[in-house]
Amino acid sequence: MRLSPASLLSLAITSLIAGSAHAAEDFGNLVTQGKVIFDERYRYEYVDQDAAPGKPALDHANAQTLRSRLGVQSGQLYGLSALVEADNVSRIGDAGYNSTRNGQTQYSVVADPDGTEINQALLRYDNPLGNLVAGRQRINLDNQRFIGSVAWRQNEQTFDGGLGQLKPVDGLTLTGAYLSNVNTVFGPDNGRYDNAANPANIEGHSQLFNAQYQWRPELVITGYSYLLGLDNLALSATGPTATQSSQTSGLRLTGATSGFSYALEYANQQDYADNPWALDSDYYLAELGYTLHGVALKGGYEVLEGDGSSTINQAFQTPLATKHAFQGWADVFLTTPVGGVEDAYLGASMPLLGGTAQAVWHDFSSEQSLSTGNDYGSEIDLSYAHPVPGVKGLVALAKYADYNANDFSVDTRKFWLQLQYSL
Repeated sequence: MRLSPASLLSLAITSLIAGSAHAAEDFGNLVTQGKVIFDERYRYEYVDQDAAPGKPALDHANAQTLRSRLGVQSGQLYGLSALVEADNVSRIGDAGYNSTRNGQTQYSVVADPDGTEINQALLRYDNPLGNLVAGRQRINLDNQRFIGSVAWRQNEQTFDGGLGQLKPVDGLTLTGAYLSNVNTVFGPDNGRYDNAANPANIEGHSQLFNAQYQWRPELVITGYSYLLGLDNLALSATGPTATQSSQTSGLRLTGATSGFSYALEYANQQDYADNPWALDSDYYLAELGYTLHGVALKGGYEVLEGDGSSTINQAFQTPLATKHAFQGWADVFLTTPVGGVEDAYLGASMPLLGGTAQAVWHDFSSEQSLSTGNDYGSEIDLSYAHPVPGVKGLVALAKYADYNANDFSVDTRKFWLQLQYSL
């Protein structure tokens, strides 16, 4: 069942008014403790890709877009609160890029279609033992490797459904959610140029279960199981739908002490719901970091298993993740190839001239042995963010990604300039 933001807002207002009948003196908290949400984000994105073998080269993409966000967060009344938030994404200048909705397929993709949509519309209840959220909402679990809001794209990914968190004892958080619809970054609308690999809305029934215990700073234990029924989603534009419906269950260990940090993780993925394919693949992560005087170093090794013996792609997939944060900013591996991916990476971030500089290097290879070659390629990612002097809440960002292809995809270079103001 698709949730109606208008109906949800009416429910929120009715519930809050009903609660205020018992304590009229607290009704003013809804306004006095509330706040306005206002955010403007301008971005220029440039994409340059080499031609794929046997295909004509795509024209360079030059995209200028503006994301405007306006909303209202109420205060609380007996733990109840409401939030409504709308986003508009508008193109500035010529449409010299493929937004996935504008039909400009001669250009490289910049997946920021124009449109206006209710980004969040929810009713929330909080008490010392946890919280409940119903409606269209942002959900980010753990490091967003499996469930995230994809906040990097101009149109954020949000979820229609209900989420509850229970904190029965100190350090333990139990999270459960039911999702009836996913509002993807490719929305808000479909049209003549969309396909099953980039729908505006992913329909189906999904359940999320996550249990995290913070035993001490040196050890945080997280177990999870994500049952995704994604009825109208395919791995490719012409592929069968529901092939990314999956059950992913795993264990994540993290911790930090004396400047050192680590993450260890394992997960297994099986087919689920009406998936016509039989899935069985694993995920592994080992990561070590060290921070000294604001300089943070990190190295890791991440594996998403493939299925090199199959003619169809039954590799480990992460369809609802914030994928841009993983396996390189060039976004070459948004879909895990049939041979899987092994990603060895080194990164560093540090304060520089009042801002923050970051650099990450990746070496990619296939997890399965492939006749086409196992050395996918490498990538270097660079960024620098700096608050704009004299304007509180305004931050400038320059960012660059350079993927050097070997046995997979093509050389890809991306560059971004961004200004974001948040009230």
